[in-house]
Amino acid sequence: MMGKQVKSICFFLLFLMCICFIAGCTSSQQEKDSETDQKQEQTETTTEEDGNQSENPDETEEGPVESAFLPHDQKIERRVEETLSKMTLEEKIGQLIVVGFSSTKIDSHIKTMIQDYNVGGVILYDRNMESPAQVAQLSKDLQGLAAENNVPIPLMMSIDQEGGEIVRMRDKVADKPSQQELGENADSDAIYETNLQTGKELQKMGIQVNHAPVLDLSATDSRSFGENPNQAAEFGMEAIKGLNDSGITATLKHFPGNGRSVVDPHYDSSEVDADQMDLENNDIFPFKKVIDKVDHNQFFVMVTHLKYPAYDEENPASLSPVIIQELLREKLGYQGIVVTDDLEMGAVNQYYTYQDLGYNTINAGADLLLVCHKLESQSQVIKGIRDAVETDQLTEERIDESVKRILTYKFAMGL
Repeated sequence: MMGKQVKSICFFLLFLMCICFIAGCTSSQQEKDSETDQKQEQTETTTEEDGNQSENPDETEEGPVESAFLPHDQKIERRVEETLSKMTLEEKIGQLIVVGFSSTKIDSHIKTMIQDYNVGGVILYDRNMESPAQVAQLSKDLQGLAAENNVPIPLMMSIDQEGGEIVRMRDKVADKPSQQELGENADSDAIYETNLQTGKELQKMGIQVNHAPVLDLSATDSRSFGENPNQAAEFGMEAIKGLNDSGITATLKHFPGNGRSVVDPHYDSSEVDADQMDLENNDIFPFKKVIDKVDHNQFFVMVTHLKYPAYDEENPASLSPVIIQELLREKLGYQGIVVTDDLEMGAVNQYYTYQDLGYNTINAGADLLLVCHKLESQSQVIKGIRDAVETDQLTEERIDESVKRILTYKFAMGL
């Protein structure tokens, strides 16, 4: 009898030990699972935060970061490819065009260009501007139109706010001296601060791109920093930094430098009579120095409509593959966005149809085409590009090359 009791007690103790062992294993596994879940939650939170930072690369609690851009990353590249894959040929061509119009509010002209032609950008002039608040609302309304398109891509809003004689809405913004005055005073701090102030004003109005500074060399032109190539380059970089630090993209103009011309390209064409060595040691030098020293995502380069027979005896710079592709891109190594001067200027529209201008500028290597006034001119430029693709004069791959640069810019800017 006693033996049976002992056996029962032993079996009971053994059973209790098994229960305790199983309970301990379960508790340990639960602790491990909890730690794993916590790590996963931390990882997901970090990933979400990183993702949000990537989606808004130039926003902080204090405002825009110092640079108008962040380095090209895989997330932006993937977004560009996904967007491009959804776009028709017409939508792609539209992204290459920056247009002007005549009203202070949305009218039938700009509505047609944005909704029917899917243009990628708008340039504003005094005719569009009454007050900073009105311009901010106009920019918002225009972006709202673009957001209603089948593939909603933000507009690139731009302006020429150089200083001196070229100041839009002069009586409603801070005074901005001419580049000539700033150059004569040789005050780098003043150049930086002036452009920083300009950039802050433009950003509040919903504008992202200022077509300045001018790097043309001239002792007499008020738009120029002067005729010293090194000084023009240094002052140009201060202007770029001021604009960038306020969240605005700069534009170097007018490549390869039209300071020697006595003919205004708004009215007619002319040639710059200088050999390549002379041009590269002088007129081109400020552009080269900026391209060498400044991130190419910080600025565009605007090509002029003047002719440079030393490089291309037949075509103006804006229509010249030699100047845009061989000189600017290959020799100088510029990888950013190339924009033309206004295609409605007399230097080109007297000698080419708008359809030919559309085809030839893209074929030459330009990314953005400014067509700043008439709907008819704008629609003909677009037609010229489309017809060139349909007749195999241009490939759609060539269009994609420029559209990728433009979308990368827009997404990196967080538009």
